[in-house]
Amino acid sequence: MASTDSSKHPKGLYYLFFSEMWERFGYYLMIGIFFLYMIDAQRGGLALDKGLASDIFGTFIAFVYLTPFVGGLLADRVLGYRLSITIGGILMGVGYCGLALPGDLALYISLGLIILGNGFFKPNISTLLGNIYSKEPYRPLKDTGYNIFYMGINVGAFICNFVAAYMRNNFGWGYAFITAGIGMFLGVAIFWLGNPHYREADVRKPMQPNDMPISRILGIVLLPALLAGMAGWLLIPGNVFGSDSTDAFIFGALPIVLYYVSLWVKASATDKKPIAALLAIFAVVVVFWAIFKQNGTALTTWAEYYTDRQLPAAVEKPAQTLGMVQQVGTEEKTVPAYDPMFRTQTDAEGKVITKQGVEPYLNNLDRNQWPVTGQQLSLISTEIFQSINPFFVVILTPVVVSFFGFLRRRGKEPSTPAKIGWGLFITALSTLVMVGAVYAGDNGAEKSSGWWLVGTYAVVTVGELFLSPMGLSLVSKLSPPRLTALMMGGWFLATSIGNKLSGVLASMWDTYDHKANFFYVNCGLTLLAALAILLMMRWLREIVQQYAEK
Repeated sequence: MASTDSSKHPKGLYYLFFSEMWERFGYYLMIGIFFLYMIDAQRGGLALDKGLASDIFGTFIAFVYLTPFVGGLLADRVLGYRLSITIGGILMGVGYCGLALPGDLALYISLGLIILGNGFFKPNISTLLGNIYSKEPYRPLKDTGYNIFYMGINVGAFICNFVAAYMRNNFGWGYAFITAGIGMFLGVAIFWLGNPHYREADVRKPMQPNDMPISRILGIVLLPALLAGMAGWLLIPGNVFGSDSTDAFIFGALPIVLYYVSLWVKASATDKKPIAALLAIFAVVVVFWAIFKQNGTALTTWAEYYTDRQLPAAVEKPAQTLGMVQQVGTEEKTVPAYDPMFRTQTDAEGKVITKQGVEPYLNNLDRNQWPVTGQQLSLISTEIFQSINPFFVVILTPVVVSFFGFLRRRGKEPSTPAKIGWGLFITALSTLVMVGAVYAGDNGAEKSSGWWLVGTYAVVTVGELFLSPMGLSLVSKLSPPRLTALMMGGWFLATSIGNKLSGVLASMWDTYDHKANFFYVNCGLTLLAALAILLMMRWLREIVQQYAEK
């Protein structure tokens, strides 16, 4: 942290920016194609039903954000932030590469490594960033620093889907997953190059009299969580929450949620209010992540099956050169039935049954637009649509930062909780854009324009910029110093629960005869969360004003 110019950010920000950029490149490359890989029945994928694939996807991204509870705790007490980040990055890189190996065992081991690795990496790089802004002259720039850091996340998330499309279209799924691993290893290398600029910020927190020893936490929190999860999977009859995996996750998460509540119960008078405020924010933002994370499931389903992805002739060849094109067609001597409202059918083992020679894209495409036998349609690869959100983050982050700076200079900048509330309201509006897409496509009977997805991603990105980086900043501001990484783990616990809920909601896609109702439900849930923030606003604002400048 060599620079002392108050108009500049600490140099460590930029190393963390590029480390996180490459880490998110790998993660979002994998996430961008994982659902497509699971439902693919034509090109070497797993050929799973959409509902089952949504459940697996939601469970995976839930566990990815559940393990930061452990990673934050170990970094705070034992390992320190830099070592934890390094361990996490290496585990994730190995996990991504492992997805290229055949067989269920390799799949599950690889997913497990990614889940563990993210637990060590994610909360601690965000905490380390907050630590380098903990002293003057950088303290007033903390919100802006998190916005810049968040833009780095999305630079990686934007680039990765183009690379994923090129690799899987030209070489196959396995090579795409290996590319994700290479990106992760590059992020670790950049992180270590920046060591001199944040070595002083890597300070472990001494235990306080009321702090629970790690051995006790393992015994009364993690072990019960594991046992409760196993009971939810094996012993609870009737799929209480919709599936065995959902039951296991919810029952397993309860002991961890209760542990965070116990932090508030046992806190000193000084720490009680800020911890209560954070727990309230965590509870509300669960809904945001439940809606936002459907970009990998429900919105990917809409892009794959119901969106017009045919390329104009003028851009077809350049897109093919860049590997962005997916080719679909029909086989000879095949006269398939036409299903304007395509629904996936599965056999007794859950494998997708596809009509011989018929791509899913063709089922709700006007029969006159089908390719003749022996020819193919050129479609933009579905995962490219997932680059729309990070594209808007990169473009709109300077706008949002400037907007808040403009308000700050006039003494009218909203409080951090108010920004989160506005983020939820704007997210609710984004779901209404998809209601328009449903009606424009006659409830899926016809292909809708890709501009509907562009529109919904544009709106939800504004909501995201109001909420997500502000949440990270708020955790850094309000957390008792010895609990900063642990409370950052709490933020990711809320993300985890929201991610799982996103899979639960998306798995119900085929149960809605009219898809607009699916998005109306999402809108209603988000508006309720925004209302909850509004009702708590005065209380939250007072706590932030009292404790943020610690």
